[in-house]
Amino acid sequence: MARRRPERSSQKISSGNQQLRIIGGEWRGRKLNFPEVEGLRPTPDRVRETLFNWLALYIPGGRCLDLFSGSGALGFEALSRGAAQVTLIDNSAVVIRQLRQNIQDLKTQSAELITGSALDWLEKRSSDLEVQFDVVFIDPPFRKELAEQCCLLLEQKSMLADHAMIYLETEKELTNPMVPDNWELYREKTAGQVTYRLYKRS
Repeated sequence: MARRRPERSSQKISSGNQQLRIIGGEWRGRKLNFPEVEGLRPTPDRVRETLFNWLALYIPGGRCLDLFSGSGALGFEALSRGAAQVTLIDNSAVVIRQLRQNIQDLKTQSAELITGSALDWLEKRSSDLEVQFDVVFIDPPFRKELAEQCCLLLEQKSMLADHAMIYLETEKELTNPMVPDNWELYREKTAGQVTYRLYKRS
């Protein structure tokens, strides 16, 4: 999950890697590298722990979509906890390289990696495709109006399973994000300058 502003920009990259820790499931305690791209940081452990407690009944066997994947913290956490498949999307070639390495290190065949803009990918999807996601993670760059566009496109393109769960992380000041009418707010918390919400599709 990333904090990159804006989505399309030249990114300052420093040498070396940082690490995140998977906090639950099969790979609990496993450390994964992520590149020191300016503004990129994984969702904090305590937020991830809260989120995956909320999702405990929905992750096992589910198909997950991790938009704006960044460090991959949410996608890999979902796989560790029994997700059947995770699609990770990011527009940074440096980030994608490290995600690919992490997939190889974990020896998983259940991760699909896509390079490109998450919004462009959603816009180009055909609503006739059979693949539907049970859980979606959305953590776009702040203050770019990307969050609401992604939410609406997910519904318009029929990409969600009937009772899909959608995680949305935004800047604190976005107090009432526009989401499809059939999404019910299931959980909501604020940590520092970030508000994170979980919606249930009905």
